[in-house]
Amino acid sequence: MDYLFEKKWQETLEVASKNFGETLDYSAILMLIGLQELGIFDLKFKKDQKLELMHIAVCTLLEPYGYYEFEGRDVDGWPHFVKKENLPVLSPGDQEVLLKKAMMKYFGNEA
Repeated sequence: MDYLFEKKWQETLEVASKNFGETLDYSAILMLIGLQELGIFDLKFKKDQKLELMHIAVCTLLEPYGYYEFEGRDVDGWPHFVKKENLPVLSPGDQEVLLKKAMMKYFGNEA
């Protein structure tokens, strides 16, 4: 990773952590984006629902890149997406970089 990218990622972590009052990491930010997009904050989430929150975050983050499209919400208010395009084959490290870039964009702190 280049210096500017890493600097912007650290800034994004700091801003997100400051906004939520605790130190956040990559996974926590994914969870929080999922919660933000769900818009329901007063529930206790089961393990499968936490995975679904992370899926909501990934779809939301990759939607501007054309990989997903918001389809609507179900009767319980959970957002659903349609896959529009397959992601390119990426190594796990490259997948993380793509999502970090998308998170920076989400928070208005693009590299």
